[in-house]
Amino acid sequence: MAIALRTAAPGLLERDGVLARLTAAYDDAVAGTGRLALVAGEAGIGKTALVRRLCDELGPTVETLRGGCDPLQTPRPLGPFLDLAEAAPRPLAEAIEVGAVPHDIATALLAAANGAPLVAVLEDVHWVDEATLDVLRVLGRRIGDARALVIATYRDDELDRTHPLRLVLGELATAPGVVRIRVEPLSVGAVGQLASGHSVDVAALHRLTGGNPFFVTEVLAAGGAAIPETVRDAVLARVAQLGPSARAVVEAVAIAPPSLDASLTLAVCGEAADAVDECLASGVLQSQDGAIAFRHELARAAVEESLSPTRRLALHRAVLLALADTGGAPLDLARLAHHAECAADGGAVLRYAPRAAAQAARAGAYREAAAQYARALRFADRLSDGERADLLEGRSRASYLADDQTEAIGVIREAIRCRQAQGAPLQEARALTELTDYLWCRGFNAEADEAVDRAAQLAAGRPEQREHAYVFHTQALRVIHDGDIDACLAHARRALEVGERFGDAGIAGHARVTICSATAQRDGVQSLGLLEDAVREARQRGEHEVAARGMNALVFRAMAWNRHDLAERYIDDAIEFCTEHTEDLWRINVQAVAARWALDRGRWDDAVRHAEAVIDDPRESPWTHHEALCVLALVRARRGDPDARKALAAARAVGVPAEETFAHVDLAAADAEIAWLEASGTGVDDATAAMLASAIEQDDRDAASRLLFWRRLAGLEAAVSTDASDPYALALAGRWGDAAAEWGRLDCPYEAALALSRTGDVDALREAHAECRRLGARPLSTIVARELRERGVRDVPRGPRHSTLANDANLTAREVEVLRLVAEGLRNAEIAERLVVSRRTVDHHVSSILRKLGARSRGEAVAAATRLGLLEDR
Repeated sequence: MAIALRTAAPGLLERDGVLARLTAAYDDAVAGTGRLALVAGEAGIGKTALVRRLCDELGPTVETLRGGCDPLQTPRPLGPFLDLAEAAPRPLAEAIEVGAVPHDIATALLAAANGAPLVAVLEDVHWVDEATLDVLRVLGRRIGDARALVIATYRDDELDRTHPLRLVLGELATAPGVVRIRVEPLSVGAVGQLASGHSVDVAALHRLTGGNPFFVTEVLAAGGAAIPETVRDAVLARVAQLGPSARAVVEAVAIAPPSLDASLTLAVCGEAADAVDECLASGVLQSQDGAIAFRHELARAAVEESLSPTRRLALHRAVLLALADTGGAPLDLARLAHHAECAADGGAVLRYAPRAAAQAARAGAYREAAAQYARALRFADRLSDGERADLLEGRSRASYLADDQTEAIGVIREAIRCRQAQGAPLQEARALTELTDYLWCRGFNAEADEAVDRAAQLAAGRPEQREHAYVFHTQALRVIHDGDIDACLAHARRALEVGERFGDAGIAGHARVTICSATAQRDGVQSLGLLEDAVREARQRGEHEVAARGMNALVFRAMAWNRHDLAERYIDDAIEFCTEHTEDLWRINVQAVAARWALDRGRWDDAVRHAEAVIDDPRESPWTHHEALCVLALVRARRGDPDARKALAAARAVGVPAEETFAHVDLAAADAEIAWLEASGTGVDDATAAMLASAIEQDDRDAASRLLFWRRLAGLEAAVSTDASDPYALALAGRWGDAAAEWGRLDCPYEAALALSRTGDVDALREAHAECRRLGARPLSTIVARELRERGVRDVPRGPRHSTLANDANLTAREVEVLRLVAEGLRNAEIAERLVVSRRTVDHHVSSILRKLGARSRGEAVAAATRLGLLEDR
């Protein structure tokens, strides 16, 4: 069967502006500054036609790769890149064919652009899978250093707040290499040009279609003087003009998105396949890369919805049989599972969906993996308890790694009931260790402890199997929370030995990280190298979850020892790694920690950036959102910005379990600090009284000291005698200068300034005032200035210092330093080397600079800085 070649896109109306922006993005790529162009617009607005016109105008000498996301119920992992495999340069094709992870695919794509400029088009990314999103994340951050133009089209009118693409768009909002383009509807005049030669009311046609080019052409193609009431009616009227065989082909293509190739068309349609030419000639279908497809998804959906249930079922069964008969070629598992379910073929669903789930999980597409397991479970009524438990455990783990913890807990409980019915105590014990992880993550510690005990009882006295490794490791995590490092090491070493003996690399890797983390906790900073080695080994083995957990441990250990140089590097590395490998659970955790770390360092722009990244994420980890909102509330309060109490109320509404005492202490302390800045002694009392009583009852001295500190400042408590040397205890003893020194040693400049302001010494007050101005801490600066004036000081500076607020853009001193290096022509990697910081840190500074200057590129930022005089020596 012959398939006609694709012809060039017809003339485009009112698209010169967006086409010029895409052409400029290509010119940037030719010059060595790659671009990721995000092309948005409603369905049918002409995004595809626009991109095709660009590719046509670039000519055949420019290598162009095309792929698209499919409107399947559960998307194929890395779907667009599977489409690219045949035409892609060898390194990229090999990476795709061997099932490489998203990070490696992005790297291979950028590496393929080292010679002639490369253009890659990813269409319909509103149907994106999780793994493809990770590729986009990497491309958005790194494409500026490659000779590549990547164009991603999507429907912006279909993205609600929780849509995963919206999150990525937010992350890339200030990335220098990203270009945002929106395609707008046509004017009445343009619709009139399209309708030339048709006897229609142009104004009425424009009202019906909203200026949408696809809608206009479908209505006009339907014929007749009367305008159909809906575009669906127009599409079906056009299809009705075809002969029976051609309609059969159209219906087959409608239930098999995105297209049918020649062999599939022949297998599904039989003799009717001869009518393909009629379909193409009518314009209902088009030939595309050796296959036939609808000109637009809206038309396909309209035809699919018009099919009777029996016709739809028969077609899905025919496509399923055709897809399964590959002659030894790799199976498209996601599409097979889709058609199996639509064909109500339970056996085929159970054959393909679990394999599709495992494939998705390997690619880091955990949402898609969970959906495939759920698909299999809908047909699992006749499975044994053990087989059903296997599917439930797979779905639970995928849900957990996608940070859908409530779902994960409910599903693993059902799996545990299946293991009990199966009479499989060791498998039940392992499932209980999974439940324990999920409960800890939610803060349900008492219930988690019960699960650990039950798992240990089930495993005790039985011959060792791989499941014992999970029980030993969970016991190790439990006792380290209580500070028993020796017991933790003993359990973790047993877990490592059993895991290695039974060939379970995953649990062995986790045990190795736990051993190294506990050793570092006991032996000090000199042991961090062991933990770094464990992370490096996990990365080399492709154990991404293990590596992500180890990187989080590195962050915590470096912070515990005030090694802020290491903490910053570890934070950047962990966020980058977790982002690129879809370890969202761990990414969100480290970003919440990073928000608090940046707050304490006085780096409030960074604190807000990290906090907002957590808050904007729809995933449900309670502590991370609670912590991010507390940090945001404190930054607003310390800067004197509005809505501090609004953020605090949102933190309280998260509802962290009462067992997470430290989180509730953080909330009470933040509430007290805001009340103190508002000069409300009553507010400080209300914020701290109940939590203080609880801390004293539980003998939690650190929590009590933090809360007593704010009560002391508010005049609610007298000085107390203590031998402790932590800054809160020193402050409570009235040793404000010593407290300031200790906070300075800990690199907590705001707290140090606050302590200095309580000494009563004029020189200390001046120092505190200068520090407040440097930080932009307006409320505390005002308090200290008032104290100075009350002591007779008349030369108290007013307003913020030049280094933070005197320039119109509100750039920090560090950002001005980075901006000057950008003006010298240095790239981010070179700036990082010059300043002895991580590349990721420089990326953050450059993004902040662009946002503050309202610039879309580094060149625009330099031009704006020159106008403002920010690059002049002072």
